[in-house]
Amino acid sequence: MQTIDTLIHARWVLPIEPPETILEHYAIALDGDSIVELLPSAQAIEKYQPQQSHTLESHVVMPGLINTHTHSAMSLMRGLADDLPLMSWLQSHIWPTESRWVSDSFVEDGSALAIAEMVRGGVTCFNDMYFFPEVTAQVAIQAGMRAVIGLIVLDFPSAWGGGADEYIEKGLTIHQQYHNSPHIHTAFAPHAPYTVSDAPLERIQILSAELDLPIHMHIHETAQEVEDAVSAHGIRPLKRLEQLGLLGPRLAAVHMTQLTEDEIQLLAERNVSVVHCPESNLKLASGFSPVDQLMKAGVNVALGTDGAASNNDLDLLAEMRTAALLAKGVAGDATALSAHQALEMATLRGARAIGLESLVGSLVAGKAADLIAIDLGGLESQPIYDVASHLVYATQRNQVREVWVNGQHLLHEGELLTLESEKVMRQSRHWQGKIRP
Repeated sequence: MQTIDTLIHARWVLPIEPPETILEHYAIALDGDSIVELLPSAQAIEKYQPQQSHTLESHVVMPGLINTHTHSAMSLMRGLADDLPLMSWLQSHIWPTESRWVSDSFVEDGSALAIAEMVRGGVTCFNDMYFFPEVTAQVAIQAGMRAVIGLIVLDFPSAWGGGADEYIEKGLTIHQQYHNSPHIHTAFAPHAPYTVSDAPLERIQILSAELDLPIHMHIHETAQEVEDAVSAHGIRPLKRLEQLGLLGPRLAAVHMTQLTEDEIQLLAERNVSVVHCPESNLKLASGFSPVDQLMKAGVNVALGTDGAASNNDLDLLAEMRTAALLAKGVAGDATALSAHQALEMATLRGARAIGLESLVGSLVAGKAADLIAIDLGGLESQPIYDVASHLVYATQRNQVREVWVNGQHLLHEGELLTLESEKVMRQSRHWQGKIRP
């Protein structure tokens, strides 16, 4: 028999690859930080001698969810300024609060809160964009979480940097620091076309190509953004980015609620990924991303929550359900965005958008052991005719019971193993008292 670290027996396994596959009474063999094999449980018992074994009789095991757009530390501003349009929310509330309070300690405590919430909800990888990214990276490492750390760039100064050139230099230092990390990956994160001018964007495009790093950016989030860009530049933001050379397979374009048919075709031709954040867009009344049209055109569409300040949670299971329902309503077609497609958006398509498709996003031998177990044994889940349908339309995040990242157990029977829940709570209450006594 072959000795391995972990053998997980599950009622169902949803590997994502091959598409629309559901395996029953299967096992996943893990050794070190990798998946060794998926095979029927009866065969696994004969073949492997695990150091530890888990039998999950009412669970579905699937790849960990990938939250492809977050501002993790903004969890400390959850509910601070609700029921406002985007620019009023940003200019009158969020930016003033950030100007006063954002620091390395703010980011450390806010990132810990966000990571704890995401792990408990089955997220094993998040793509972040915020100040003090090196601090978020350290919190993620301590928690055993996988993260793509956004190397944020803005034209204007903040507590973290004095302008675009300084942001880029700091970002390059962070990239070099974590270049060989098993948990931390990096991406350039220019905030948006309206906050970053041409020269920094041109430099980012060159560096992205040289270093083969993704670019993560808010684009076409609102109609007002597009109108203002046309007034200022004479062209729409996407056209400006095309002229600067940014449209390509390394670009993850976040939100994209304002798109023409020609722009959808352009995204498909240039192999740009779109990151859909339906609940944040709905809450801020920013518009509807045409997900069905994008996917039918061949565009890779991933899923993100945005920050908890505008969502107000980091619940990717709920985001899947909202995305599926909204796509049907916008398209006027009940077949738009099927359950299996929604699951792909939250896993493999997310990995593709951030350049990690060869590492995570599906349960395939040789990929990283990032996986979760969701309990479908409760009465709210009965009866079960279609596991994929249940996961998208009838499952809540409190049903996530087990989480592994790189083979490390982060959540067991719903309890965090690498983060102290009480400490995270104390830190969050401390900031609440400071921000709004």
